This record gives sequence, C-alpha cells and structure tokens, in this order.
Amino acid sequence: MTGQRTPASSRQTIVIVDDNVTTLKIARNTLHGHYETYALPSGTVLFNLLEKITPDLILLDIEMPEISGYEAIRKLKADERLSEIPVIFVTSRYDEGSELEGLSLGAIDYITKPFSPALLLRRIKNHLLIAAQEKELKSFNSNLMQKVDQKAKQIIQMQFAILNVVAELVEFRDRKTGGHIARTQQYLDLLVKKMLKNGVYLEEISSWDLTFLIPSAQLHDVGKIAISDTILNKPGKLTPEEFEIMKTHATRGVDAIERIEHETHEDSFLYHAKRFAGYHHEKWDGSGYPHGLSGKDIPLQGRLMAIADVYDALISARPYKEEMPLDMARSIILDGNGKHFDPMLIDVFRDVADGFEEIATTSRNQGDSFIFKWAGSA
Repeated sequence: MTGQRTPASSRQTIVIVDDNVTTLKIARNTLHGHYETYALPSGTVLFNLLEKITPDLILLDIEMPEISGYEAIRKLKADERLSEIPVIFVTSRYDEGSELEGLSLGAIDYITKPFSPALLLRRIKNHLLIAAQEKELKSFNSNLMQKVDQKAKQIIQMQFAILNVVAELVEFRDRKTGGHIARTQQYLDLLVKKMLKNGVYLEEISSWDLTFLIPSAQLHDVGKIAISDTILNKPGKLTPEEFEIMKTHATRGVDAIERIEHETHEDSFLYHAKRFAGYHHEKWDGSGYPHGLSGKDIPLQGRLMAIADVYDALISARPYKEEMPLDMARSIILDGNGKHFDPMLIDVFRDVADGFEEIATTSRNQGDSFIFKWAGSA
C-alpha cells in the first residue's frame, strides 16, 4: 500500500514506533536518507498519525505503555483501510514464542534488538519490494478480471443477438404467429418470477443459469424452419397427415440446437433452449408429443412453455379461427389442470393470469410494433 506523500517527495513512508528514545534515534538515522520517516513514542501517537497518512511500512516495538505492539497490530488488521500496511516487529524479546505470536498476528518479519542498521535497511528494502510486487500483481489481476468480464458480456450480447435473429427468422416464415415469441417470453417471465417468490420448484430453478432462461425461450419453435411453407402457412386447418409433419418441429428443433452445440462446444447457452423446443408439446397426462412423456418426466422448461404456448395460441387469430376472448382462454388453461398442465404450475398461472391478459391486450393494441426486451435475470 502506498503512503500519502507530500508533493515535494515521492519517497516511500516508514513509521517507527518505540518508547525507547535510543532505538528511535538509531532507526530514524538509518532510514531518513532513504525514506520519509516518522519516529513515534507510542501506539496512541501512531493511530493519531494514521488518521492523516497511510505509510508504506510500520516498524513496531512490542513492549510499550498504553498500547502494546500486539494490541496495535490487532487494531491495524481490524481496520480495512490499514490492514494491508506491512508491519515488522522490532523488539528486545528473543524467545521463539514471542516471534511466533507476532508472525501469527500478521507481522511480516521479526527483528531483535540491538539490530544492525545495515541489516535493518536491507530487510526493509526487501519487504517494500515484495509489497510493491504484490500491489502490482493485484492491479494486474484486477485489470485482467475487468477485461474478462467485459469479454464475457460481449459474448453474452452476441449470443442474445443470435437468439433474436434466429427467432425473427422463425416468426418471419410462420406469418400466422405474429408477436408469438415476444408474448411467450413475457408469459414465462411472469411465471418464473412468481415461482421464485412462492418457492415453487425452487430447488430446480436455483440450479438454472437464469441469464439465458427467458431469452432461450425464443427458440422453442426453431424447428419450424424445417417445415415447408405449404404446411406452415396453409390458409386453413391442417389435414392429419400435415399435422403429423408439423409435429416434427419439436424434434427438428432439438436436432438444430444440438448441431449448434456440437459446432460451438457451448452447452449453457443452449441448455434451456433445447428443452423449450423439444418438450413444449408434451402433456402432463402423457397424451402429448413427440415422446408421450407424463408428469415430472417432462422437463420443467417444457411444462412452463406448454402453458405460455397454448395460452397464446388460444388468444391469437388464425386463418381457421378467430382470436379467443381472454377470459375464455384463462378458463381453458385452468381446465387443463392435471391433464395438459402441471397442477403446481397451474396454481402459479392462476396468480398471474391477470398479467397474461395485460400482455395479450398490449400486444393487440400495439400490433406489429409489439416487442419484448428482457431486462435481466428472472
């Protein structure tokens, strides 16, 4: 730690604390030609001085009136502003126990009296050099961490940008579902926040990297890129054969995401996306697709997206149907309790259903300008 120096001097500052006048004089005469030196007779005077300056090193006697050296170093180490100042004990105690105690309290060295002025000067230079190197290393590590953090943020921003672009491509091709991706993100955001507040599936959610959770939901329909336009944008209800092809978008979405994982060796970024894409059409009672999973065998991300996805399909207009009134969509979701949907998540939906309706109403009012910018961790 660098002391506070006067403009006229850039020299390092050393404080000597000893109630023995002779020791103070010898130490001061040894050091003053090399350092800014303060010679103090007691611990009390030391702490008064430390209110004004922060020295680079303190030479501290152990046996002193008022405040002993041991008490003084305890007080120094307990003060965040002073705790990193190197302390060397300079004492007439020769026993091993005293030296061990001094070092255990945080002293960097232990010099016995009478000392050699040349040896004292050399040891101080060595310790100040070590302290300067430690300070330089800390500064380097701090700057390195800042650069790493900055780079990590840039990578995350790039990953989010990729998510947004791919999601926009999906929505551009599936012209029937304008605003669907933005709305489902907002529905999920409401659900997850309420789950955290109410402690629903808290242990599992706590293991997730929430940084990517909501943005990853944009890829839940990424498999539709592989569905032909004649089916994807058919102006009417699909035939059973066409519907079977449409159902493959879930597995095709997982395949696409796994190819990205393989090429980029990135898992955390796409962990949630793969589960949203592959399982959002599974049903709690096992009657869904593509795997016919039931209950908690369906990943939680899929059970969450099932509610958001179905609700949005109900309230949205399609070539073969009108948009459904919001209160009717709410009733259908609630009626799916234990059949289509996880009962615990239906309880959460019941608490945030008004919020779903606000999102849907805002989207209808804004039309094509409706977007969702995720603000951060759920």
